[in-house]
Amino acid sequence: MKITNVTIKRFKQFKDDELELRDGLTIVAGGNNAGKSSLLQALAVWEFCKVATLAEKGAVALTAGGLGAQGLGIGDDEFSPINVPTLNHLWTNLRSSKVPDIDPDGYTLSIGCRWEGEGDKEGHLQFSLSLANDRLFVKVSDSNLADGDPVPTIAYLPPFAGISAREERATGAMRRRRVGEGLAGAVLRNLLLDMRLANTRKRDELAKGKTRVPEKDLADLRESDPWELLQSTLREIFSAEIVMGEFNEEYHSYIQANVVKGTVDGYKLTRHQGYKPRDLMVEGSGFLQWLSVYTLATSPATDVLLFDEPDAHLHAALQAQMVERLSQLAAQFGKQVLLATHSTEIIRATPAAEILEVRNRSSNRFRYLGQDEQKVGLMVGIGSDYAPRIDRVRKTKRMLFYEGKSDKPILVALAKVAGIDWPQNIADWQTSDHVKERKIVWRNLRSEFGEVEALSIRDRDDETAGSVESDLTDKNNGHEEGFIALKWRRRYIEAYLIWPDAIAAAAKIDVDQVKADLDKEFGFGTIGVAWTKSDAADAFMDCRAKEVLAHFKVKPLDVAKRLPAEAVCEDIKTFLGALTDLAS
Repeated sequence: MKITNVTIKRFKQFKDDELELRDGLTIVAGGNNAGKSSLLQALAVWEFCKVATLAEKGAVALTAGGLGAQGLGIGDDEFSPINVPTLNHLWTNLRSSKVPDIDPDGYTLSIGCRWEGEGDKEGHLQFSLSLANDRLFVKVSDSNLADGDPVPTIAYLPPFAGISAREERATGAMRRRRVGEGLAGAVLRNLLLDMRLANTRKRDELAKGKTRVPEKDLADLRESDPWELLQSTLREIFSAEIVMGEFNEEYHSYIQANVVKGTVDGYKLTRHQGYKPRDLMVEGSGFLQWLSVYTLATSPATDVLLFDEPDAHLHAALQAQMVERLSQLAAQFGKQVLLATHSTEIIRATPAAEILEVRNRSSNRFRYLGQDEQKVGLMVGIGSDYAPRIDRVRKTKRMLFYEGKSDKPILVALAKVAGIDWPQNIADWQTSDHVKERKIVWRNLRSEFGEVEALSIRDRDDETAGSVESDLTDKNNGHEEGFIALKWRRRYIEAYLIWPDAIAAAAKIDVDQVKADLDKEFGFGTIGVAWTKSDAADAFMDCRAKEVLAHFKVKPLDVAKRLPAEAVCEDIKTFLGALTDLAS
């Protein structure tokens, strides 16, 4: 079953919002405090309400015929799907009181889901919540279900989900309850044991009447069986396997699940010499998080999986690998997966159509991306209240892309020397990215905030001098309406600072010594007015000025501050003119 629509009213950041969900894997991304985790938590609370209602009132309470029944009371110590300091933290702005004429019965928070079941039959179930005397009341407020209609099962795996040191065998009903309470980690060993037992039964059936499982049957089993897929992936990624201890309900109280490690050759793992199996609890948090995610993804007990930052304990390579495998498992086992993340690696590796952006705004809170360019906005923090340069772009609608961290201070110093005021209404954007990537960022910002105009300046480096026009236009990356692409005619910005008097003043040495070293070490003779021309000699144009300044042990900014007005190159003035035009 696939959830197609979610409605949320007065839950945490959401006042009255609706979301359409796609099949398969969805990456939930957005800025800090935008509502990524809250979306998953809303669905986890919906599942908890369903499980609690089933346990206390039976399946008939979920049907249309049960509408109007009295709500179910739950104490704060019984509420477990998500962690909140007090129950009123479930409500937007902590206000659980009713609004006259809108909430006549006092049920002020609601979460509803629609889904497609077998035969394209659509189901709908909504729960409403109220709070009175520190007690939570839950009731079914809308439903189109008849008795016996299937309802999706949702499993929520929050960050740092606890895995118990000792885990008893639990019935199917108890496991479903634990998952619905947000305690999926507490039944991990149960799920692993179920998978192992199911695998054993399949192997026994395939080998019936034979000495062993036929190769073709074994190959098919390895490609489709959850236990086989889990073990294969553990061998590939962690060079490890899970070994389940014998469990007999007559003799054993706790389920044993150990980890063994060794060298891998295909489907065979040979333990390291002297290696003793150890309980999975002692493994690293990354291994346990990954194991929990993969086990839930292959378990037949759940339809919809909610993972809140499962990549938190994984390095970049494993993050992308986890998402790729989750996408495959979602398709193979018919799962619907929502994975909330801050990982730029995951966003970069995921197709745009599978990314759901959650935005911190009053309208259009949710959108699936349509183009890869929109992914850049997520990676640089669009939608976050804590991204100052984004907020600066939003306010000014003008931005300057520059390359090195010291480039802007150098340019500000040169503007002061030239008697040109540096504009104050332009947002800075320091990046080493090429013009192509800069344009992607600009387009995305433009789509978010309107007519944003940008000026890009970068070093020429090893590109030919012929790749730059006299007005600094980058021939290889032409202008676009709203975006001006400039490039220094000289190799890089420091090449405009080789002025003997300024270097001598910054280095606190005699100017004659500077001139002598420039001539002897770098082949520069007299440096004068010709140096300041845009179309200068080749030796000046291709000068490796960083090495020159390093020779005299001076910082570029210190030299720029001491440059006289007559030494400011025409290229610098051309750039400052373009910057002034942008500001106006």
